[in-house]
Amino acid sequence: MEKGIKNKIRLGIFITVGIIILILGIYFVGERQQLFRNTFRVTGIFKDVAGLQAGSAVRFSGINVGAVEKIGIVSDTSVKVEILIDDNARQFIKKDAVASIGSDGLMGNKILIINPGTGGKPMIEDHDNIGTIQPVNMDDIINSLKTTIDNTSNITNDLSKIASNIQSGNGTIGRFLMDKSMAQNIDSAVVNLKQGTAELKVVMTEAKNSFSKNFDSTFVNLREGSVGFKILMEKAKKSWLLWGF
Repeated sequence: MEKGIKNKIRLGIFITVGIIILILGIYFVGERQQLFRNTFRVTGIFKDVAGLQAGSAVRFSGINVGAVEKIGIVSDTSVKVEILIDDNARQFIKKDAVASIGSDGLMGNKILIINPGTGGKPMIEDHDNIGTIQPVNMDDIINSLKTTIDNTSNITNDLSKIASNIQSGNGTIGRFLMDKSMAQNIDSAVVNLKQGTAELKVVMTEAKNSFSKNFDSTFVNLREGSVGFKILMEKAKKSWLLWGF
């Protein structure tokens, strides 16, 4: 008798726990799918949804405001995404709002992100078409990085060859840098240039001194001539021959 009662109690607990888990599951699924909220539906057209799936979260300013209801192929270049959004967020989403596809974290699940649009525009309405931004294709980024890495490797190899040729004395630059005789010629040319510069400096100094002396002599002569001319003019004024002038 007691054993039967215990079995019934265990069965009752098991059923109760199962019902609670079922209710919680329905609640969380319904909450994710916006089943227990007033919602409105909008549609966006993408060329590529980049792994977005039905049930993916819809975020506005970092807050979950809806879910992706349905994804369907329209043509070979178009994919239609139907979105359910909480009606409480409608007042913040304008007619020119734009939807884009992002990731939940660095490598997380795909989510739909809504940018609100321009302030002062009318609110978005039920069954409106929302603008979209095409997602970045990771394959294109990886291919671009691979091309960049390959180009960098080629440049590195070329630089290594150039450095090797220079070190070996090959080519004009190699001979210029590695040829000892050319280095000696350059040293000799530099020494000669220094000597020539020093001699030119001496010549310029002598010429400067000579010019200074000549200029001083000329200035003295001019001054003496001016004094002599002044004396001559004074005498001429006193001469009876010029009294009439």
